[in-house]
Amino acid sequence: MGNDETLDAIDRDILFHLRRDGRMSNVELAARVGLTPPPCLRRLKRLEERGVITGYRAVVSPAALGRGVEVIVSVEVSVTDVDSLRHFETTVAALDEVVEVRRVFGVPDYFLRVAVADADAYSVFQMTKLVTIPGVSRVISYLTMEVVKSEG
Repeated sequence: MGNDETLDAIDRDILFHLRRDGRMSNVELAARVGLTPPPCLRRLKRLEERGVITGYRAVVSPAALGRGVEVIVSVEVSVTDVDSLRHFETTVAALDEVVEVRRVFGVPDYFLRVAVADADAYSVFQMTKLVTIPGVSRVISYLTMEVVKSEG
């Protein structure tokens, strides 16, 4: 059920409202999408079972966690064998400062989202953790000025 063709207008409306407020009650959700609660709950369960809704979570302010600075990092690696790439991915994904890892087509090989307290903390992270991973050949860092839009 991963594509829009299998979602009708009510399913899309349910997803629209839940993406904005995942804590709303089924009664409130049903009212917003024009259903009574039982069929709304059935649709919600179906969306969960089919993997359209993959979970619920709290969106926490990075500043509240002492990680008010976000850096987008492009990483190029010099290795091409699958085992080395998996090792890089496993290692970087385990780093506490890394909040997102994306392998991309072309150059660079990866984009990372890194959340730290400040520029000094990022410098330490880059020099002691990131560039020491075997196969890393180039790192370019982009300090985020402002998050204009984020969906969580």
